[in-house]
Amino acid sequence: MANSTTCSVLVMKSRKMQSPDNMRLDKWLWAARFFKTRKLACEAINGGKIHLHGQRTKPGREVKPGALVRIHKGALEWNIEVLIIPKQRRPASETRTFYSEAAGSISQRETVIEQQRLLRAASPARPPGRPGKRDRRLIHRFKNKHAES
Repeated sequence: MANSTTCSVLVMKSRKMQSPDNMRLDKWLWAARFFKTRKLACEAINGGKIHLHGQRTKPGREVKPGALVRIHKGALEWNIEVLIIPKQRRPASETRTFYSEAAGSISQRETVIEQQRLLRAASPARPPGRPGKRDRRLIHRFKNKHAES
């Protein structure tokens, strides 16, 4: 009996060493660099921001090549098809090969980004932060000058 459990453990370890056929959704989103951490990916999935095959899902749901995923982050939206299940997290330059994105999704996202850029350009500049040392000295001089008058 000990030999059979040892063999099954070895088989499981050898499967982990090969390229996986499926992966948890939260882990795939993290590996594809849609989220910085798996925790953020889990929160987005639980919050209904991620849909798998058009339906809400759970973080532990298995993703396979060919899966359709819709991702909402703020005002942006991605409609993608999973192509590759990576063995580990890869550099950002390589993650574009993990999925293919619909042309409509790309154009829609670029339109939203352009609109946000135009809104930022049209809005007034932010007021400066706290006064620096020179600004405080000028404020004190101004106050002292008017207090003496």
